[in-house]
Amino acid sequence: MRRLVIGVDSGTQSTKALVVDVARGGVVGEASEAYGLISGLPSGSKEQDPATWVAAMENSIRGALKKAAARPGEVVGIGISGQQHGFVPLDAEGRVIRPAKLWCDTSTTEECEILTEKLGGMKKVIQATGNAMLPGFTAPKVLWLKRHEKENFKRLATVLLPHDYLNFHLTGNRVMEYGDASGTAFFDVRRREFSTSVLKAIDPGLEKCMPELISSDLPAGFLSAESAGRLGLEPGILVSAGGGDNMMGAIGTGNTAPGVVTASFGTSGTIYACSGKPVVDPKGEIAAFCDSTNRWLPLLCTMNVTVATEMVRKRFGLDHESFEKLARKVRPGSDGLLLVPYLEGERTPNLPDATGVFYGIRSETFDEAHMARAAMEGVTMGMNYGLNRLRQLKLEPTQIRATGGGARSRTWLQIMADIFNTEVVTLKVSEGAAYGAALQALWSWHLNRGEKVDIHDLTANFVKIDGRRRFQPNPEAAAIYLEMQSLLDSVSASLVRTFPMHRQITRHSH
Repeated sequence: MRRLVIGVDSGTQSTKALVVDVARGGVVGEASEAYGLISGLPSGSKEQDPATWVAAMENSIRGALKKAAARPGEVVGIGISGQQHGFVPLDAEGRVIRPAKLWCDTSTTEECEILTEKLGGMKKVIQATGNAMLPGFTAPKVLWLKRHEKENFKRLATVLLPHDYLNFHLTGNRVMEYGDASGTAFFDVRRREFSTSVLKAIDPGLEKCMPELISSDLPAGFLSAESAGRLGLEPGILVSAGGGDNMMGAIGTGNTAPGVVTASFGTSGTIYACSGKPVVDPKGEIAAFCDSTNRWLPLLCTMNVTVATEMVRKRFGLDHESFEKLARKVRPGSDGLLLVPYLEGERTPNLPDATGVFYGIRSETFDEAHMARAAMEGVTMGMNYGLNRLRQLKLEPTQIRATGGGARSRTWLQIMADIFNTEVVTLKVSEGAAYGAALQALWSWHLNRGEKVDIHDLTANFVKIDGRRRFQPNPEAAAIYLEMQSLLDSVSASLVRTFPMHRQITRHSH
């Protein structure tokens, strides 16, 4: 009889489920379900109902199991990957109090300022947690609830993250593991424990609302009879600790040893590396996260990647193939046209109120082809800003493994190699987060049986590079992008100076 593990990636736009054959690591079934955000919210607010995630997870798992022709007794483990930083508030009975505020919600800028001041400034915050207090993180969302919805805050019994909530739904256990916890801004990444000072700064009683904190190699629990019935599986199946989508993406791309860097080109952009020790950025630009294998995962996140390319593509009524074809016609550097892609504000650099800028428009560059390529280049240089910061922190990449929607484009992959000035590869299994969740479930299953298995040995065995899609940097293009990067960085620096005034003008205009 086959042994199978299920990996689920619950994202901002959709949920994907993979069924993986334990014997050979191959995907034997997959399914997905799309959804959107709650509409009609104030500017900056981005929310979803956790019930949406549950329905999509269950439908995707059932669909993937059907395609795998799986029998209930064949499944030995389930792993859940989820979008990071989202705040799921539960009451004492385990009911969701209100919709979850998401990673891309920028309505908590004021709460960040309040907490940073209360804790003694950014340096003190970084000393307490390893990370700066940013609008995307969970801590300011909890303070937002306290300040704006006092009755809901009074009902708060447990703070969970999106993947924690799905684990709770499957097992009945309220737990949080190191990796996803490190993206809350109330977690000390060095000691791998909750930060009492930050929790008290939010509310003196918040500490009792923290779930049990577990190591990433321990199971979150085991599949309940109720959940098993809905999924057509047997109760008692191991549910691994899971993790945030970046932590699971690291496992799914084999980023479990120093030297490999993962670059994820989705709605947002992330670049992260594996480290055997905490990597804390005194500037607070690189997130000093833990990973979900009991190591650390220094990470850059930008809020605008396919957000920007899709805006340009749709504005000109292009399909994906035409968009790429047009971009390919334009020379590296887009003849001086630069997109500063802060369409949804920005997290790195920290500009939550910023807007996008097309810089260098001339009659020769004011067309769809130049704007298409400039969009690809601009978001990639935005991510390269963080990669350069990682290099300054002594993390030098030897290879970059690209995932996400942007990694489907050969033109864009070459742009990545040229801008990063490093070899860029893709993988045979492209769904890094869902695949990583499956591999973590397999690892946890082995450990739970008393078998000593190293996660790096598992990823080295199962994660395979697609040999047909390896891209080397072109020295001439790399030199052009070095100059363009300097221009982007200087425009970004000017926005840092400009946008406090912009925020005042925006508020007064409302």
